[in-house]
Amino acid sequence: MQVKHQPIASAQPFVRCSHKSAVVTSLSVRLTQNKSYRKFYRFGLLIVSAALVLGALVLPIALRPSSLPVQLGDVAPQTFVASKTLTYESTVLTQAARQTASNAISDRYLPMDISISRTQIKKIQDLINKISQIRSDKSLQYEHKFIMMQQFENLSLTQNGINQILQMSGPEWDVVSQETISALERSMRNTIRDYQVQEVRYNLPSLISYTLPDRFVYIVDELASPFVVENSLFSEKDTEAAKQQAMDSVKPITRTYVQNQTIALKGQIVNEEQLEALQLFGLIKPANKIQDLIAASSIVAVLAGFILLYFTRRQVSPMGDLKSLTVIALGFLFFLYGARFLIPNRAIIPYFFPISAYALILVTLFNLEIGIIFSLALSILAAYGLTDSLDLTLFYMISSIIASLAIGRGRRISSFFISAIAISIASSLVLVAYKLTDPLSDLVGLVTLIGVSFLNGVASASLALLIQYILSQALGLVTPIYLLEISRPDHPLLKVLLQNAPGTYQHSLQVSNLAEQAAEAIGADALLTRVGTLYHDIGKTANAPFFVENQIPGKLNTHDDLDAVIAAQIIIQHVQDGVNLANKYRLPARIQEFMREHHGTQFTRYQYNRALEKAQNDPAKVDKELFRYPGPKPRSKETALVMLADGCEARARAELPKTTEDLERLVKAVFDYCLNEGQFDKTNLTLKDLKIAQESFINTLSNTYHPRIKYPENILEKTEKA
Repeated sequence: MQVKHQPIASAQPFVRCSHKSAVVTSLSVRLTQNKSYRKFYRFGLLIVSAALVLGALVLPIALRPSSLPVQLGDVAPQTFVASKTLTYESTVLTQAARQTASNAISDRYLPMDISISRTQIKKIQDLINKISQIRSDKSLQYEHKFIMMQQFENLSLTQNGINQILQMSGPEWDVVSQETISALERSMRNTIRDYQVQEVRYNLPSLISYTLPDRFVYIVDELASPFVVENSLFSEKDTEAAKQQAMDSVKPITRTYVQNQTIALKGQIVNEEQLEALQLFGLIKPANKIQDLIAASSIVAVLAGFILLYFTRRQVSPMGDLKSLTVIALGFLFFLYGARFLIPNRAIIPYFFPISAYALILVTLFNLEIGIIFSLALSILAAYGLTDSLDLTLFYMISSIIASLAIGRGRRISSFFISAIAISIASSLVLVAYKLTDPLSDLVGLVTLIGVSFLNGVASASLALLIQYILSQALGLVTPIYLLEISRPDHPLLKVLLQNAPGTYQHSLQVSNLAEQAAEAIGADALLTRVGTLYHDIGKTANAPFFVENQIPGKLNTHDDLDAVIAAQIIIQHVQDGVNLANKYRLPARIQEFMREHHGTQFTRYQYNRALEKAQNDPAKVDKELFRYPGPKPRSKETALVMLADGCEARARAELPKTTEDLERLVKAVFDYCLNEGQFDKTNLTLKDLKIAQESFINTLSNTYHPRIKYPENILEKTEKA
């Protein structure tokens, strides 16, 4: 009897501990299971990520060293080189050439205007008549005449000249006045422009008659010089037309920079030509960032809306996991900031940057769909606003998509080698397609970029392999390689299961076979299903003899001597024991979900029925919740399949169906029971999936429980026995 009551004494505190641990577990996950909290977290993560993405596109010198605030006349803070070969029409050089052509055009003048000459002759005749009147006026004193001679406009006679005019005789004055008119007339017969007036006045004495006495020559010069004016006027209209014609005749001037050619040296004063080149290559940022901010905000908004709308409509399973969302967002920002820091103002690095690694990481951690969608957004943003942004965007997009498709499930290291080769070939072909038709590209440069693209493939695959391993170890995210590693029979926890609970180990193998085949049939993750099933009952190792598959036939069944409630609590405790062992051996959270969810919120029917029998079949006297598993219900196709496979295998082992009809009836009963209990309410299983899974279970179990041929006894052995 001591043997019988020993489990009872040790089980009572065990029940209380189980209840407390279940409460703690429930409290720890309540917040993350709250729909409002999860919705708020996802929305907040999207907003914060969008803001950080916008910052990566518009942040200044710290993250974009190629985009410096340089203006005309500033000292270059660094040496600027051309990131590619580029030929462009230089506005600065063309404008300078046109200005030179315009300056070479001389002023345009109208033809000589004879009326101007006649007007000047008439003016000097009037002046001579006035001087003659002053000379002949007997009523005026000499002093008054002198003063009146000084008051003539546009006439600046010296005192000596005035005295000689007043003192000369009449015939002498007649000769002087006639020669003055003649000299002015001779000078005005030629074309005189504004810049020639002084020269004509200077040469006026040479036009005076040589017969005139020398003492009268300078008198004629003083009288005639003020009346020498231009008779060919400047034409502003004709001049501007000639200048415009000269400017229009100048063809646009092109400027060529080859890749890595220096545009401006550090410490050099930046001139207009250099400033223009720096702006075209995107090596300096404009003073006004409002337009850049609006443009960057637009592309961030449209991509954020695209991702939100896509995954809202698609309901992809990993998008509901907050940890997965956080990893995706952090990885996106990590690669984006790395690209925005390294790619600008570089010629080779843009084609070496392993942006395809992000796609490989997402495919191996989650699925193909997530890998392609997020890598497309990353490709657009990484090359946004840069020189050759369209070429780079296509380069990144195609290499990422090819990488996602080539990696497959990523179950082996060789898959990463295959993806590296695929990335290298695809990116090389993209370079050939776009660079070979460019007349400015050279063969050496193309070969160099192709070599870099092969290095890109190797770097992307290597980086993805390293990061996905680190994430799987540090954050408990499952990857195919990690799943294969922990599914090896020599894993420490599986060895514990095999040694302590061999019956449970065999049961797990059979259930994993059932669930894996069904997962393949409905398109679920078969590898995850198989590995999760191997560990789903690992908690039974804590009390292995208590479970029927580990008991020796004919021996004492410990269930018969225990109170039904205590027995049920011990059975239920194997779920939490499995989680504790999983934490001890650092199994990922995704595997722990199989331990928590493979019974959902069902109840232990055998113990509950025993309790009902003891209570004389009165349900009011039995608390059914004491016999119910804490859950949660299955939240994925994979854990739901394990629940179904576990139930089908257990009933098949207990009932040993003889015919196919019995097997079909057994499987259908398990499926109907789980459906009626609402165990699949939180999964995305469809009725079609359940039908396919049911057929898969029947086929697999038929191969296991098919009739055996009874071999006849060996004749020799029969003789020896006789």
